[in-house]
Amino acid sequence: MMRRPDDERGSVAAELALALPAVLLALMLGAGALGAASRQVALQDASADAARLLGRGEGPGPASAAVSRAVPGAAMSSRNEGDIVCATAHGEVAFAMVRLPLQASSCALAGGL
Repeated sequence: MMRRPDDERGSVAAELALALPAVLLALMLGAGALGAASRQVALQDASADAARLLGRGEGPGPASAAVSRAVPGAAMSSRNEGDIVCATAHGEVAFAMVRLPLQASSCALAGGL
């Protein structure tokens, strides 16, 4: 029995309808991961700037303001460990209806220039 070409009509549309949501989900997750990585790098830079400010003797106010300027919505905490002062920047990123906490720490020599 010979098949006619009309028997498979519409099969490409059905396959596309099944594959399209998976492709869109993969694209959304990839874009979200890139956004999270970008925010993590920004938090690391901000914590390094804050640690240098604290190491030069600036107070926690200017260091926290530097973190907030660099990464909107981020907060900072600091601690002293002898001659070392450390700053930790906290933030979060949301993608695909999920919120992920991010954190970056950096230390500097206290009293340095």
